[in-house]
Amino acid sequence: MTENTNPEERFPMNWKVLLGILTITAMMMSASYTMLVPFLPLYLTQELGVSDHVNLWSGAIFSVTFVFSAIMAPIWGAMSDRGSRKMMAIRSAVLLALTYTLGGLVQTPFQLFLVRVLQGFAAGLWPALLSLMSSNCPQRKIGFAMGIMQGALTAGHVIGPLAGGVLAQYLGMRFSFFTGGAALFTITLVILFAVREKPRDRKAAAASIPLSGPRRSSLFKIPVISALLVAAALTQTSITVSMPIFTYYVGELLGTTDHLVAISGYVFAVLGIAGVIASPIWGWVGQSIGFKPVLLVSMLGAGIFAIVSALPGVLEPFVLLRFIGGLAFAGIFPAINAMLTRYSPVTDRGRVFGVSFSVQQAGSIVGPLLGGAVASFMTLQSVMIFSGIVQLAAFTHIWLVRSRFSKPEAEQTLGVPRN
Repeated sequence: MTENTNPEERFPMNWKVLLGILTITAMMMSASYTMLVPFLPLYLTQELGVSDHVNLWSGAIFSVTFVFSAIMAPIWGAMSDRGSRKMMAIRSAVLLALTYTLGGLVQTPFQLFLVRVLQGFAAGLWPALLSLMSSNCPQRKIGFAMGIMQGALTAGHVIGPLAGGVLAQYLGMRFSFFTGGAALFTITLVILFAVREKPRDRKAAAASIPLSGPRRSSLFKIPVISALLVAAALTQTSITVSMPIFTYYVGELLGTTDHLVAISGYVFAVLGIAGVIASPIWGWVGQSIGFKPVLLVSMLGAGIFAIVSALPGVLEPFVLLRFIGGLAFAGIFPAINAMLTRYSPVTDRGRVFGVSFSVQQAGSIVGPLLGGAVASFMTLQSVMIFSGIVQLAAFTHIWLVRSRFSKPEAEQTLGVPRN
């Protein structure tokens, strides 16, 4: 008997094949984005001729994408629930390919700003991939699948900056934009021709998911989902709090500015390497013992090690402790995504993952602002400690509401098994 012979789990294609396709897609998507972002300030000065207000332009161009993607992600998610999740993924991939290509053609900072606005409207590929996978995977394998996909996303975060640096060094920064566009166009073709989606009754789907009214809001009154969304937002805030000062902090530990950019890149990549190793393992563990304990343990460990890693005054122990903390952190988002899948009906998957992506984008906006504020009034070390405190706040929130996660009325409303 094959995996998909259960009448309730008949999928249009083998879930393992789909997982392989979406895993490669997620890694290419992540690498394409992260290969461009690190040198945006340099791109402004060397290619677009910005000499005044570089930091202002850089901040505006970096953050505007997060603002618009946070607004649009839930809308795109709801539309995918009413129509085709595959077509929503293709929509996002096509528009992202266009924005990356245009990014390599712009001649002024304002043109780049407009391209980044369009990129915010295009966002939604990652939640679309999660929605596709969660809707076409056996429930008993969802934790493993989410762990593998999160590991692929993290791997892209490691590969992207390294590849982008090499391309920018030898072929020019504009070529990196074109490479990102080509990668997203490839993703479009892969999803179009390799991914099969079960035909859906669009009229029935539209009728079951109104765009407004009581049914639309009721899902987010479920304690599990609202708690997970808060945890996702706080976790993303914790990640991005240290971004504005990370390079300076590494320089402070190193005691020199020689090769600082390269060394900071390697130190930053340690977290990603830990995630690639541990994310699939956490997914498997969650499938075996439950995702709630995995979420609690991983958040607690990530918060503690984020604080402890800031205590040494030299680089080597900081890197080691950061790696250990990365192993703990790697369990957070696979557990969150798996629990969102289990506690939401299949007809709402796009909207749930869209809102999850939206609150994470909000965390990406708030985090750097908080980090900059803490650094202005305190020390760089305080920012690193504050990052851990925010993560422990996420742990505390989940711990306080944990007893409400398995309320019978929530399970009956959603029609899903207990975690």
